[in-house]
Amino acid sequence: MITIAVDAMGGDHAPRPEVEGAIAAAREYGVRILLAGLAPELKRELAKHSHRGLPIEIVPASEVITMRDSPSQAFRKKKDSSAHVAAKLVRGGQADALISAGNTGAVMAVARFGLGTLSSVDRPALAAPFPTSRGGTAVLLDVGANVDSKPAHLVQFAVMGEIYYRAIFGTRRPKVALLSIGEEEMKGNELTREVHSRLKQSSLNFVGNVEGRDIFDGSVDVIVCDGFIGNIALKISEGVAQHIVTLLKDALQSTLSSQVGYVLSRKAYENFRKKIDYSEYGGAPLLGVRGVTVIGHGSSNAHAIKNAVRVATELVRGGVNEKIEQELSKLPLAVGA
Repeated sequence: MITIAVDAMGGDHAPRPEVEGAIAAAREYGVRILLAGLAPELKRELAKHSHRGLPIEIVPASEVITMRDSPSQAFRKKKDSSAHVAAKLVRGGQADALISAGNTGAVMAVARFGLGTLSSVDRPALAAPFPTSRGGTAVLLDVGANVDSKPAHLVQFAVMGEIYYRAIFGTRRPKVALLSIGEEEMKGNELTREVHSRLKQSSLNFVGNVEGRDIFDGSVDVIVCDGFIGNIALKISEGVAQHIVTLLKDALQSTLSSQVGYVLSRKAYENFRKKIDYSEYGGAPLLGVRGVTVIGHGSSNAHAIKNAVRVATELVRGGVNEKIEQELSKLPLAVGA
């Protein structure tokens, strides 16, 4: 049975969504859940829900990393935090994957330095799924694990993103693109031009450059960029999506007088909102670390936690880390170049 370690104290509303999501995941996906956190609080929350017979256990942790904590300080000083304890379970072989909706920077530090990176990986990358206008999903990476990257790092991101996409979305040969300021090969800065040249020579299904507006059109599957640009793109996209939801809701409430029309429009609105809802995707995997790690949104609800467990389970079953090691070992490029 696959075992998932959950940082049950990390999210904005912990531990309620973590416990509810863990119970739903254990019931639906047949996985074992280890809840790391303050034992008294977890016991009280578990007592509110029916979970008899489900493989859910509490692993005590005496500290909590908050959203206000400095990632570096939290990593160094809160060694018995729920995030650290969950990572130790993975490192010690008691769990196959770690999920957390906690402080992103701190969780990345715990995963990267607590678990270590795969031997063939120089820098891990955070991969974020996006809904597309064609009804599918595109993946953007890196969205924040690295501020500065070299060409070889982005080539590794492309390989890891392609393997992740195949494992989660089932596409046998995903289309890989490079995020730049123009579609032409010569467009971009020194970094993107060099990466374009290397990806063009790789065995990936590389289709060239795409611009920011192409992230959502569904023409490509995996979009590669450095973490500084990727994080800005992610945050802008989240803000625009929330703005559109608010505008649609206000328009519905102010213009519809017919009850039938309201019901039909409300249904369309709910379908749209669900499509862009981050909770449907569970979280962003931190690719390249030893042991699967999925990092969720700080405001993750129970549905998001459940889906984070689903994503982690699929990555474990798909042998993603083993495939990353295998594919990166074939690259004729010096890591860090």
